[in-house]
Amino acid sequence: MVVDGFFITGAVICVLSSVICIAAAVIRQPPNDITILAVAAVELFLLAYGIAAIFRQLGGEPVAGEAWEFWGYWITALIVPIGAFWWSMLERSRWSNLVLGAVGLTIAVMLVRMEQIWDQAAAL
Repeated sequence: MVVDGFFITGAVICVLSSVICIAAAVIRQPPNDITILAVAAVELFLLAYGIAAIFRQLGGEPVAGEAWEFWGYWITALIVPIGAFWWSMLERSRWSNLVLGAVGLTIAVMLVRMEQIWDQAAAL
């Protein structure tokens, strides 16, 4: 797997988001602006990642694996933070912060897989 700047940036954002949300759950805080904004940062990164992927493809850099699989992962990754946000709004307990924390970890794993598909690298 080729590690590029987008992957590193995404991994850092996802891990920081998870740490913030899990720490809020540990100190028994309900979802608040900080945890919601941490998950929003993951969503904004995913939007930028998708736009960059479009430009990479238009620039002549094809997806080495199946393009439908890459874009399927990307669309699914876009939905995960939105679902967690709604969960945290409907259930305002500290446990919702664990759901928000799971977003960063889930998206980090999905980023690894999207990079594998893009570069057609062997699964780890």
